[in-house]
Amino acid sequence: MNESNQTEENSNIEAAQRRIRSFVLRQGRLTKGQARALETAFPKFGITYSPELLDLNATFNRADSKKILEIGFGMGETTAKIAQTLPDCDFLAAEVHTPGVGALLKLIEESVLTNIRVVQHDVVEVLQNMLADASLDGVHIFFPDPWHKKRHHKRRLIQAEFVKLLCSKLKVGGYLHVATDWQEYAEWVLEVLGAEPQLQNTAESYANKPSYRPLTKFENRGIKLGHGVWDMVFTKK
Repeated sequence: MNESNQTEENSNIEAAQRRIRSFVLRQGRLTKGQARALETAFPKFGITYSPELLDLNATFNRADSKKILEIGFGMGETTAKIAQTLPDCDFLAAEVHTPGVGALLKLIEESVLTNIRVVQHDVVEVLQNMLADASLDGVHIFFPDPWHKKRHHKRRLIQAEFVKLLCSKLKVGGYLHVATDWQEYAEWVLEVLGAEPQLQNTAESYANKPSYRPLTKFENRGIKLGHGVWDMVFTKK
C-alpha cells in the first residue's frame, strides 16, 4: 500500500471511530454511600479524563503486572471480584454511569483493593486518547447493552471499527473477552469478532466461562430459569 492510500485509510478509520459511542448516558440516583465514595475514594482511585497518554505502569506503580481494561462495569461487583481473584493484574475500569462509578469506588474502599483505577468517561475516547498502542494485556466487556434490531448495528458497541480500535491497543497474544446473556447479540458479536483478521477465536464458537469471571446474582437467577450466558474469548495474533 502506498503512502497516500495508507493516509486515506487511516483518515477513514479515525472518522469512523469518532462516530462510535459506547453508551447512552443515563442519570441515576446516588446513594449516600456512593456519594461519599465519590468524594473520598475518587482522589485516590479515580483518573480524570484527559486527552493525553496514560502511563499505566506509573498509574499502578508496578511494571510487571498485566494490564486489563474493563469496559462498562455497571455497578462494579464483577470487576471488584475479578480484581480480588487476580491480584497480580491491574484493572483500568471505564464507566459513564455515576452511581456505578460510586458503587465500584465504595467496593474498592471496603475490600481494600489497590489494583483498580476508575475513569468516568466514554471508553472510545479513553482508548483513542489515553491508551498507547499495544499497552493492554486484556479487555473485558461483560453484558454490554445490545440494540435489539440488526438494523441498529451502528449503535451497538461491538462493531467492526471499535474492534479494530481495541486490537490496536492490545499486545500480541492479548485477549478480548465478551460475555452476554442475549443470544442474538452473542451471534452478532461472534460474527463481528470472527471477521476481524487480527483476532483468533480460542474456541470453535463460544468459549467456556473462564474461572476468573464470577457468576453475577442475575446470571445465577437466569441459569435457574433456563436462560443462557455466552462467553467469547479471542486473542490478538
